[in-house]
Amino acid sequence: MKKEVFIDSPYMTLGQLLKEETIVSSGGQAKWYLKEHAVDVNSEPDDRRGRKLYPGDTVDVKDVGLFFIRSNQAD
Repeated sequence: MKKEVFIDSPYMTLGQLLKEETIVSSGGQAKWYLKEHAVDVNSEPDDRRGRKLYPGDTVDVKDVGLFFIRSNQAD
């Protein structure tokens, strides 16, 4: 699955993305999920739920989907 995720702030965290996309239901679950499952941010493995995601970033959650971070803010 490929999906665009629109954000209203300058960034969102990886944990917020996992919660928003209903992959996990809490920050505690996000921490566990990232330790147990492969997640790539911009083609690099990352397991930090606090990782900041900016418009233009891509997040590949193995066996779930590929997410493209986009801005809702006018430039």
